[in-house]
Formats: sequence, C-alpha cells, structure tokens
Amino acid sequence: MTEGVEEIGHTHKDLSGGWLRPAVFGAMDGLVTNISLVAGVGGAHAEAHVIVLTGVAGLVAGAFSMALGEYTSVQTQNDSVRAEVAVERRELRENPEAEQEELVELLTARGLSRDTAEEVAKEVHKDEDLAVRVHIEQELGVNPDEQPSPLVAAVSSFLCFAVGALFPLVPFLFGWNSLTAGLAVGAVGLFAAGALVARYTTRSWWLNGVRQLLFGAIAAGATYLVGALIGVSTAG
Repeated sequence: MTEGVEEIGHTHKDLSGGWLRPAVFGAMDGLVTNISLVAGVGGAHAEAHVIVLTGVAGLVAGAFSMALGEYTSVQTQNDSVRAEVAVERRELRENPEAEQEELVELLTARGLSRDTAEEVAKEVHKDEDLAVRVHIEQELGVNPDEQPSPLVAAVSSFLCFAVGALFPLVPFLFGWNSLTAGLAVGAVGLFAAGALVARYTTRSWWLNGVRQLLFGAIAAGATYLVGALIGVSTAG
C-alpha cells in the first residue's frame, strides 16, 4: 500500500517486505527435510544419539544453506531490477517520444481508451522518475521502489527452517527415544504450518494442513524405505 494512503473499508496484509515466501519455504523445507532425515536414519535402525546427531546437523546445515540461498537470490533479483531501471532511464532520455507511445500502447492493452491513455502517458512523462517507475511496473510487473530485503529474506528463512527442523527432534531432546513419537510431532508441525499459511491465502486451513501433511508423509515414507533397505543391506 502506498505510504500516506489509507484503505477504505478494508486492510491488506503487508506482503512487500520479502519475508513471507522465504519464511514459508524455510519452515516447510525444515520440517520435510528433518522429518525425512529422522525417518531415513530411524529406518536403518540407528541408535537415538545417531538420529539426534543427524537431525541437528541437518538443522544447522539446512538453515545456513537456506539463508545464504535466499540472500543471494533476492540480492540478484534486486540487482537485475536496478539494471533494468538504468536501461529504462537511458531509453527515456534518448527516445522520449517512442517511450511515451509505448506507454500509451501498454495502457490501452490494459483497457484504457486511446484518449485517456495518451493523457495519462503525457502526464507521467513530465516526471522522469515517475515515468521510469511506471514503465518498469507496466513492462516487468514489479515496483522498483518496493524491492524485498535480502537480509529479511535470509533471516526469515534461517529462523523458520531451524524451527521446522526442530519438531521431529523434540521427543529425542526430552529423552523419549521413539522414532514414532518424533515422526508424530513432525506431522503435527507440518499440519500446523500448512494451516497457518492458509491465513495468507483463500485456501481452507484444514485442507492446506492436510496437503502439507501428505507431502511430508510421501518424503518421509520414501526416506524410511531407503534407510530400511540400506540398513538391511549393511547388516547382511
């Protein structure tokens, strides 16, 4: 929402800071990754301390990997947008008439009448900064003044991955050496994460929770089978 402009009759969630996608991605990845690791090692009949060691190593390595990946990807995206802004600014200075006509075509394609589009384009092109922003928004679908923060994305991803990855380890950390309990707590985490994410969408909270639970179950089942097969092969 534009600063200084109040919504009338409704409000919007603040999704412009770049935290929601990496937070959701981090939490889901942490849950699925460590549930799968615990299931795989448990399927090989490893002792409890090996399961904990594997889970903690997966938590630390995964959290740092997610954070670094998010920081790099968001920074690269922002750099790309800045490069496009520089290109657009140069084009506006070198070919102002052509750029103005291009904006007219873009606006008419979006449903404005030709006369209205020409008036809007003429007004927009009186201010170079405004013209650059509008062209970037119309051509690329992004607002160059509202780019996500790489640091926010990295921190969100790191923390949420760590929290998600911790769920299947909780019973072991409290001295309950049960693979079933670890997977059950992980399943609760998956359902809760899916249900929580639904508040930012139009999806049903319980359907979203069940969907995430099924995705996690598929991954955990596959790694448990691999662990069981490798464990049998090694024992043999």
